[in-house]
Amino acid sequence: MLVVMKKGAIAAEIEAVVSGIEQKGYIARPIPGGERVAICVLHNDGPVDASSFLQLPAVKETIPVTRPYKLVSRESQAWDTIIDVGGVRVGNGRLTIMAGPCAIESEIQALTIAQMVKRAGTQIFRGGAFKPRTSPYAFQGLGVEGLKILAKVRLETGMPVVTEAIDHEVYELVEQYADIVQIGARNMQNFSLLRRAGKSRKPVLLKRGLAATIEEWLMAAEYVMDGGNDKVILCERGVRTFAHHSRNTLDLSAIPVVRQESHLPVIVDPSHAAGFRDQVIPLSRAAVAVGCHGLMVEVHHDPETALSDGPQSLYPAQFAELCRQIESIFKASRARPKRMIDTSSGSLPRYAKRIAEGCPQERFTK
Repeated sequence: MLVVMKKGAIAAEIEAVVSGIEQKGYIARPIPGGERVAICVLHNDGPVDASSFLQLPAVKETIPVTRPYKLVSRESQAWDTIIDVGGVRVGNGRLTIMAGPCAIESEIQALTIAQMVKRAGTQIFRGGAFKPRTSPYAFQGLGVEGLKILAKVRLETGMPVVTEAIDHEVYELVEQYADIVQIGARNMQNFSLLRRAGKSRKPVLLKRGLAATIEEWLMAAEYVMDGGNDKVILCERGVRTFAHHSRNTLDLSAIPVVRQESHLPVIVDPSHAAGFRDQVIPLSRAAVAVGCHGLMVEVHHDPETALSDGPQSLYPAQFAELCRQIESIFKASRARPKRMIDTSSGSLPRYAKRIAEGCPQERFTK
């Protein structure tokens, strides 16, 4: 349930509602808005009796939240979250490009690729220092040395960096070096890792699991937000199906569904979905057309010698062409006229009415 405060409610009045919620054994999470504060009631097993809150003078209304993912849902926050990553804003009305090699192999390799992808239009550099691999004999990453190289890339190029924390033990170490901490597909339901991410102040990039439903994916994000970290970026990277023509099947239909269900930004990783270089550009174009907030693309200057995922990595020239193509697609998609919303109809969800009636369209999270 959401307890919506009246416009101009003071801190003491908000605290009184928070205290009342906590006295009933629930958790209260204030959500600041443009004109009003809403307080989300968490950890309730069933319906919450709203009568005790409605009689408080500063309370405007209560709104039932029907989704199991309360903090992630648009029912609790109608406007889009925007996340600041070292000066790069990820979210509403923006297309953010993250690119780099699958794995950090050396300082020369990382800096060479970083300069190339930056010239093409990349805003955030990606590269794995710790690599979870199917085979124990495959290259597992440079570890701490890889993190130090990423820090040098940021210093020399000015780009923020994103890299994966593969388990609870290395999370704090990754947190010290990365601007975004990635939780990979295999760890999407590693609940101790999700809870650790919830304690972090660094943005988290949460990839969808190999066989996860959208609800399971959003519930994983709920774990992070419930821990106190509201800087979550969702990443669709394909799901496992019966197909053999690609590594995974990119679920583009998930993007509009997630954008309807959640206020969190959602990006697409076409490289891991495809597994083959010649599919990455077409899938990227489609992802931008369907409304994603960004792409995460693997690029390597010499993919034939790459220690990880060379066949799906674009050559720098291919990546530059991709950036040119998606720019025009993004501009065309943004030029579409906005659909008018009729607030007089009782069929609209109440949170959608709040958007139509002037509720701020975005929340800037820094």
